Amino acid sequence: MTLQQLKYADAVATYGSISEAARRMFVTQPSLTEAIHALEEELRIAVFNRTAKGVSVTREGEEFLASARQILDDTARISEKYTGKVVRRPQFAVSCQHYAFAVDAFMEIVKANGAETYDFTFRETVTSEIIEDVARHRSEIGILYLSRRNERTIMKILRKEELVFEELFTAKPHVFLGKKHPLAKKKVIRPQELDDYPYLTYEQGIENALYFSEEVMPAIDRKKNIRVRDRATMTNLLLGLDGFTVASGAHSKAYNPAIVSVPLKLDDSIRVGIIRRRGIPLSEAGASFAAALRKASRQAGKDET
Repeated sequence: MTLQQLKYADAVATYGSISEAARRMFVTQPSLTEAIHALEEELRIAVFNRTAKGVSVTREGEEFLASARQILDDTARISEKYTGKVVRRPQFAVSCQHYAFAVDAFMEIVKANGAETYDFTFRETVTSEIIEDVARHRSEIGILYLSRRNERTIMKILRKEELVFEELFTAKPHVFLGKKHPLAKKKVIRPQELDDYPYLTYEQGIENALYFSEEVMPAIDRKKNIRVRDRATMTNLLLGLDGFTVASGAHSKAYNPAIVSVPLKLDDSIRVGIIRRRGIPLSEAGASFAAALRKASRQAGKDET
């Protein structure tokens, strides 16, 4: 196994095509194909599925590529340190529930990145896909929350996928609503006071089970429910319909000053944390992002005090 083979495999996975990877790597297609075949034969796994429509990465291939990319990143850093030449774009991907403080943390590491080129991905998506992305090595880090209602089920899934949960912070449930909402100036809100207002929650796709919900208060308990897919729609409906949602108190006023959060009188807590692959250390970008997450979540909490 050579570094060149790792680079070829990375290129094929990135571009989804052997011909395009060969063009980008300035090598003939037969040479690249032969190198990939030799790699798979040595490893005794199929890194790629070949079809008439192109190539796709196998599950074994995803695991291999995660390790290969770490090696390529480390090699690139050594080369850059001693030659001053950037030989590989830094790569990092995160999948998360809809948290503004996570966006703040992501922006921080992008701004702090000193490379002239990079390839970063930020996915706001449903809970099941967050777990799938990290388990299949599509994202290095996932961000989700645990509560009394979902912890047992989520932890069982994480153990099965060989993932670990590392807590960032614990918060009490808060009601998020517009500044002009009739309940916006209350010191604390009881669940029954919300009965006449639309409850906005994030749709979880085909896996719309209670334990995949992003909200600690079940929608099944409410009379008026609206499900959305993105934070922009959520914000517009909160303001336009006097709606509300329930989340942690970690809300940045700088991100959306029209939204406030009020403590909810509910006997539960929200443990927000990262998930990552067991036994695999975070990359330099991953460790920096985790540190930025802790800083951003602490600051968001201060904004509400």
